[in-house]
Amino acid sequence: MISAIRARVLPASQRRSMDELAQALDLSVGDAASKRSAFWTMLTLSSVIAGGGVLTDSAATVIGAMIIAPLSTPIMGIALGSVRRRRTGSVRVVILAGLLVVVLGMAMSAPLPDDYDLLSNSQISSRTSPGLMDLVAALATGFAGAVAQARRDVGAVLPGVAIAISLVPPLTVVGVCLGHLSGWLALGALVLFVSNLFALVFGGMVVFASLGYGTEAGRASGRPARRTYAAMALLFTVVFVPLTANTALTFLLNTWTGRTKDAARQWLADEPGASVTKVDAVSRTMHVHVRVPGELPPVRSLLDRLEGRIPDGVPVVVDASRGRRVDAGVVGD
Repeated sequence: MISAIRARVLPASQRRSMDELAQALDLSVGDAASKRSAFWTMLTLSSVIAGGGVLTDSAATVIGAMIIAPLSTPIMGIALGSVRRRRTGSVRVVILAGLLVVVLGMAMSAPLPDDYDLLSNSQISSRTSPGLMDLVAALATGFAGAVAQARRDVGAVLPGVAIAISLVPPLTVVGVCLGHLSGWLALGALVLFVSNLFALVFGGMVVFASLGYGTEAGRASGRPARRTYAAMALLFTVVFVPLTANTALTFLLNTWTGRTKDAARQWLADEPGASVTKVDAVSRTMHVHVRVPGELPPVRSLLDRLEGRIPDGVPVVVDASRGRRVDAGVVGD
């Protein structure tokens, strides 16, 4: 059954040889000097592009950085080296590359004012609170990337894989947050990068091992494989636990936010022209944004409505703006 599925997904006629894979994924094989020069040049440029995209909150610019970022190559090299039981230097390359991207992100964050709200930037906020679904998507993308590398006829999908799995942008966000002295936000972005790193390595190991790219000696003894997969299982646990916890926390925050919004609407129900524009949770504080034509009703009434609906001790802040909605009519009437 498994062999039949493998034959359909990865037909023998389209599988790359070991030499082809090593040439594509190992920076120390073949013309190493040229390959490393291209890698570091493109990584530096993609980091600068990602930094510009993050700081200007431009999704299109960040996507451009993802397309040209070469960081997935040595990460897949780690997977291939693990299956072959060979040290290729890919781990060292990934560590140095990660440090380079973080340092560039810190440098590019220098012009930010001290009171800049990092969470108001969608490119930052979307990468500082990863959840379990991020890991699920990353695992699927890791398998897609490994299949694309192992097959000769689907190399065209690699740019799509580069966009789907976020590698350089989270590291850039780590640097920007560290440069702004926001350690917890930097940690969240780092967890996202580590989960994506794990997904690529895990997907690559499963695909490459299923195709028999491991050495005969290694398969005969089984010991290196057990150590490798034990390390991967540990890494999975390290990543899975915080992502699961963050997913549960996000679910609770969404529930409390919805309850707060309902309570705020009831609180303003007797005020003509008053409305709740938005409710969000920032740094464990509920922010209720309202628009009122006159004076606010007593805030104590809102707190009483929230009692028992959200946990005790959660700070609630009401941000009010004066004004009323005016329907001007239809143009042309």
